[in-house]
Amino acid sequence: MRWNITYYNHKVEKEILAWPDKLLANYLRIIEMVEKEGPDLGLPFTRAMGAGLFEIRAKSYLNIGRAFFCTLINKEIIILHSFIKKTEKTPQKEIDLARKRMKEIKL
Repeated sequence: MRWNITYYNHKVEKEILAWPDKLLANYLRIIEMVEKEGPDLGLPFTRAMGAGLFEIRAKSYLNIGRAFFCTLINKEIIILHSFIKKTEKTPQKEIDLARKRMKEIKL
């Protein structure tokens, strides 16, 4: 059984689809692997962030994108939040927003 991927809301999906072409292509390739293999691909594709939060690590020559997700029962993955990195370290506010959304859907 394949994993089902959905988005927290339409805005999250729209933001990802607006990523630069090469970055979006890398993200979509990783998403295909996640659908087939599950969320535990490991580095360099996915990484556990702790407490049930994971990140998809998309990369292109010029950009680095992150999409945070969590898993639910019945092989469902929810993409909670995404952004294009501007700094070496992931800003805490981006992680906090993803964790807040994860708590909302896991009530």
